[in-house]
Amino acid sequence: MAISVGATRQILADAYCTAGDWISVHTGAGAGSTGANEATGGAPAYARKQTVWATGANGVKTGSQVAVDLAAATYTGAGLWTAVTSGTFRDSASMTSTVLSTQGQIL
Repeated sequence: MAISVGATRQILADAYCTAGDWISVHTGAGAGSTGANEATGGAPAYARKQTVWATGANGVKTGSQVAVDLAAATYTGAGLWTAVTSGTFRDSASMTSTVLSTQGQIL
């Protein structure tokens, strides 16, 4: 069932955004439901980046764009965490498979 009341959608979107604001990038099988296969390495070294959630309306919120430094590899997913290191894995999203043949960034 879809949520038809905009104010209710916004309450849920706001709650989602308080659950985490650190973005990760994942290889191979992607983040899945555990945060497995998180990127590593590179120079500059890979690290999660913090997004800033904008005020939303009707259940839509947008995080600020982040630039994640990555080593050469194939990347297929992103994750949402509670902290820059360790922390609690909250969610994942698949992305179009992106192949970096050298050090680079994914936005």
